[in-house]
Amino acid sequence: MGKFIYLDNAATTRVSQGVLDEMMPYFCGTYSNPSAMYRFAGESQTAVDTARERAAAVIGAKPEEIYFTGSGSESDNWAIKAAAEAYASKGRHIITSKIEHHAVLHTCGYLQKQGLEVTYLDVDAAGKISLGELKAAIRPDTILISIMAANNEIGTLQPVAEIGKIARNAGVPFHTDAVQAYGHIPIDVEEMGIDMLSASGHKLNGPKGAGILYIRKGIKIRSFIHGGAQERGRRAGTLNVPGIVGFGKAAQLAGGTMELRAAAQIKLRDHLIGRVLAEIPYSRLNGDGADRLPNNASFCFRFIEGESMLILLDQSGICASSGSACTSGALDPSHVLLAIGLPHEIAHGSLRITLSEETTLEEIDYVVDELKKIVERLRGMSPLYEDFVKKGNQ
Repeated sequence: MGKFIYLDNAATTRVSQGVLDEMMPYFCGTYSNPSAMYRFAGESQTAVDTARERAAAVIGAKPEEIYFTGSGSESDNWAIKAAAEAYASKGRHIITSKIEHHAVLHTCGYLQKQGLEVTYLDVDAAGKISLGELKAAIRPDTILISIMAANNEIGTLQPVAEIGKIARNAGVPFHTDAVQAYGHIPIDVEEMGIDMLSASGHKLNGPKGAGILYIRKGIKIRSFIHGGAQERGRRAGTLNVPGIVGFGKAAQLAGGTMELRAAAQIKLRDHLIGRVLAEIPYSRLNGDGADRLPNNASFCFRFIEGESMLILLDQSGICASSGSACTSGALDPSHVLLAIGLPHEIAHGSLRITLSEETTLEEIDYVVDELKKIVERLRGMSPLYEDFVKKGNQ
């Protein structure tokens, strides 16, 4: 195999060796069901309890406020659907934003078909909501505010603490999709006024199929999966002990290295952004210039089709994406890029590069060098670019 550079860490990450090592005994050795009564089951239950403590520590939560799920998407569904049911006597109005992950947007769309009303907040050119518009959108029958902590495509961070304060003052539960943020940027659910939070293990070098939903004690949320008493009666189903153990270890490692890891990634990210914007004409950075995830760089290139760019990058041994992995293959441009005001023809030329703690400066420079050649090659085949040049770059 030739050169291989993986820069799609927002889609998924490699399970770290430390996480894998901690998971392995729970497949064939300590394989007991933690819900059983005998001592052998107690070993699995102890491992689950430890993972719960580790997952809680990353966000300043109490262990009993952490519920294990199968994914971030499940956690989003649970938070929103269960809140709609639990608070139905108060109202049927939810507030979210236009750039949420589809796990939130499609869930809200489903609830609209059930008769609920949803307000979708606009965002500015950097991808941030307006706190003033959020305040104005709150009504007496508002039962939930769900705004993501960090956007999965353009990396922009939302003012979570300010949103939490507004929600608390209005007496409205606040849920945040923190799938991209958990373990990557500091989050304190108490200080930020977060009532529910979704996260997923495979975004921080943990296993796929393991997520969490933080539910603040006192928040009235019903069961999501029925059939057993697992997770304190709120989520039925035999616990995925290896996955839960892996999530807990990944959370512990991510929390312990967050500051140093972020500093290193920001340095590489800014080097990447600086070179691309300086050396590739008619390119633009998507999202906030500084207030963004440490490892995220999102670009658009005029006169380029993103799919062609990704294919040529792959041929150069580079794995990247045009946006969310959940919408790969879609013909329409990203809803996030359209929401920040980009026209279709520019939004189609998007590229998302997301770094890991293993990414090197040499790899970044190789990617930029290859990207320059790819963009030049594709523009050389573009009648639109040829016409643009003939008209004097207007």
